[in-house]
Amino acid sequence: MAAPEAWRARSCWFCEVAAATTMEATSREAAPAKSSASGPSAPPALFELCGRAVSAHMGVLESGVWALPGPILQSILPLLNIYYLERIEETALKKGLSTQAIWRRLWDELMKTRPSSLESVTCWRAKFMEAFFSHVLRGTIDVSSDKRLCDQRFSPLLHSSRHVRQLTICNMLQGATELVAEPNRRVLETLASSLHTLKFRHLLFSDVAAQQSLRQLLHQLIHHGAVSQVSLYSWPVPESALFILILTMSAGFWQPGPGSLPCRLCGEASRGRAPSRDEGSLLLGSRRPRRDAAERCAAALMATRRKSEVKQMPRAVPPTRVTRRSTQESLTIGGTDSKLYLPATSYEASGTKQPSAPAAASSASSSTSSKRAPASSASQPKPLKRFKRAAGKKGPRTRQGSGAESEDLYDFVFIVAGEKEDGEEMEIGEVACGALDGSDPSCLGLPALEASQRFRSISTLELFTVPLSTEAALTLCHLLSSWVSLESLTLSYNGLGSNIFRLLDSLRALSGQAGCRLRALHLSDLFSPLPILELTRAIVRALPLLRVLSIRVDHPSQRDNPAVPENAGPPGHIVGDEEIPENCLEQLEMGFPRGAQPAPLLCSVLKASGSLQQLSLDSATFASPQDFGLVLQTLKEHNLSLKRLSFHDMNLADCQSEVLFLLKNLTLQEITFSFCRLFEKRPVQFLPEMVAAMKGNSTLKGLRLPGNRLGNAGLLALADVFSEDSSSSLCQLDISSNCIKPDGLLEFAKRLERWGRGAFGHLRLFQNWLDQDAVTAREAIRRLRATCHVVSDSWDSTQAFADYVSTM
Repeated sequence: MAAPEAWRARSCWFCEVAAATTMEATSREAAPAKSSASGPSAPPALFELCGRAVSAHMGVLESGVWALPGPILQSILPLLNIYYLERIEETALKKGLSTQAIWRRLWDELMKTRPSSLESVTCWRAKFMEAFFSHVLRGTIDVSSDKRLCDQRFSPLLHSSRHVRQLTICNMLQGATELVAEPNRRVLETLASSLHTLKFRHLLFSDVAAQQSLRQLLHQLIHHGAVSQVSLYSWPVPESALFILILTMSAGFWQPGPGSLPCRLCGEASRGRAPSRDEGSLLLGSRRPRRDAAERCAAALMATRRKSEVKQMPRAVPPTRVTRRSTQESLTIGGTDSKLYLPATSYEASGTKQPSAPAAASSASSSTSSKRAPASSASQPKPLKRFKRAAGKKGPRTRQGSGAESEDLYDFVFIVAGEKEDGEEMEIGEVACGALDGSDPSCLGLPALEASQRFRSISTLELFTVPLSTEAALTLCHLLSSWVSLESLTLSYNGLGSNIFRLLDSLRALSGQAGCRLRALHLSDLFSPLPILELTRAIVRALPLLRVLSIRVDHPSQRDNPAVPENAGPPGHIVGDEEIPENCLEQLEMGFPRGAQPAPLLCSVLKASGSLQQLSLDSATFASPQDFGLVLQTLKEHNLSLKRLSFHDMNLADCQSEVLFLLKNLTLQEITFSFCRLFEKRPVQFLPEMVAAMKGNSTLKGLRLPGNRLGNAGLLALADVFSEDSSSSLCQLDISSNCIKPDGLLEFAKRLERWGRGAFGHLRLFQNWLDQDAVTAREAIRRLRATCHVVSDSWDSTQAFADYVSTM
């Protein structure tokens, strides 16, 4: 290899040749056409050869290349590998050059995936480098397979890490071990400052080593980094230990695992300090003394026993053996002389005769409880409620050694009397939280966190399709009750069930914390023990400072069953006609299950939401058009700030007068009627009335009518909104999925031209029958683009035969 001096001389030669070639090519372009008829000449090939030589020796010539004129540099950029192309970005921008097209071509050729149509890519360089980092980390790309990716002078992970804003960990935590390894220390430090979102997808069961690596990774990225959002996706059978680890670390708790090295970033002072008073109360979920919490828990359980004794149940069942998953998963409450243990997982009951050791332990615990509550010592044994095991914890438990069974017993065995038939089951949360109205999370048997230190926590938590067992739900609710840094919470299809009451209690406790920042809540599930409107009322009462609430329930609740009492549910949840205090809701989205919804309950929420700016109702059904009119009247009187109103999948065929009332009386900026069967009845009479109402509405700027079977006749009637005598300021129109044919669209375009209407914004034409006459459709779109921005697609209209028959 030549000396640096020789390379510098060669660099000057390359630059001189390139400059001369560029000047010659420019002069040729300016020459008469006859001179270009002779075909391409040799200098461009020489210029390309020089450019490749320069790019191959960028390690020596980099500073000289940066100083090249813009026209020369523009021709060299496509020849550079990704490392030098990334490094030269700032210099290229200063010279007025863009590398976006080069990065886009690299994406198409190397990543071989097409971005989502919903994604708007603002920087292809950042997108490429972020994806490149993930592929290298997971080992799904071979950097040696392409010279554009391979350069011995650069580390692929380190060079691309500063562009990573979002990192996804999949399956068995691949990549976590590599990132915390000592050779990648600088990579992890760079990620700590650049990474904002951490996602987990399709996690599987992992070993202890992988979890320990994940613990260190989360500590670095969350506690000492800039990660503000953690999202979990598609985890059908969550591993409890791993799930709780992710939750507690996201909430800011840090406790080094066994055998792990101390964190060098924490410092000696941070590692040696004890939790503060506020942290201690946070760990317990209450600011009251610990002994008081223990006494309250025991008193509530004893009260439950006394209540059952009054009913004098004559029959009894053999004592139930209650076992414990792990002695490390119990929370000790109280002083040194009294300990109260509640399980962190679920209990397991057996109807078999108990051995002598458990019986002795049970009697000992009974004597202990008699000291606390003498009035209950003379009571007769009552039937026991059995507890079912958490989902995914099947199979018999194995015992080793003669003393294993006695060591696995609780110091305190709660015998809860009940009235249910033999064989009926309930979960431990129904005892602990039901007895205490869910007001004291300190007795929920959560993993001990008192030895943990408190660090920075995330602000956004998202759980998508992650079933929550009782243990996981208790842990989540326990952490939520004091997670003051949390700003947005998404719980989507987690199978909460009755745990929704614990969630409401934890949200209510969080709202009472000083500095609570929770402003957005997204909740969706298949079922809910509370009807959706009662659940919405309970949420807005618990979180009066909430700004965004999105709630969806796919199937009706058990409350719709007449056999279920109207006031069912644990004490403390909100039902009935209690008035809702004023709240700060600005955006409310509700997805309803089938069945008519009580309009007064919805109106009570709307009346309390005076700051509401956006309302979306999906699949809402009302008993009569009058109920729908009552909702619209409430919006007119109490929601003066409302700007956007959306109805989706609602049958409004019989609510045409209410729709006209909406268009005439509400000062909205955008209205959406999506698949609402709006023109199914009386279209000839209703369309002119609707157009007349819109012509007099000067505030409406956006109208979305997808899936309403508008047809050609309806589209031509709608064109009158843009006539000369109209005061409408409509600038966005969505007529997708409306059985519109090319000839009708062409006539619509001609009418807009005839009235001389200027550009009115956006027109969406997705999934219409424009493929029936491609020539006419192209002509119509060409004319429309002179007045608006048209967005369409190449949809196969044969899929809509049923809609065609219905409009014949």
